[in-house]
Amino acid sequence: MTLVHRLTVDGRDYFLPDPVTELKQQILEAIRAGGGYVNIPPLRGGPGIDILFSPGMPVTWSQIEVGGDLADRRDDRAGDGDDEDFGL
Repeated sequence: MTLVHRLTVDGRDYFLPDPVTELKQQILEAIRAGGGYVNIPPLRGGPGIDILFSPGMPVTWSQIEVGGDLADRRDDRAGDGDDEDFGL
């Protein structure tokens, strides 16, 4: 199982490899300084993308587990009754 980090900035998603600790610190510093550009590295090779972060900008971090056995996922099992929770 691989862990991928998702950074959502103003409604746009960016997927990042580990580690992200230094990147989080750079973003926080840019916001505390009143705004600034931070380079967001790509998930796979390339130069990345520079994003201007500023106070009040919506930024969300999440972690996603990628890989593993599909049989272990609850939402892939047939007949678990979840359809009734949504009125289907």
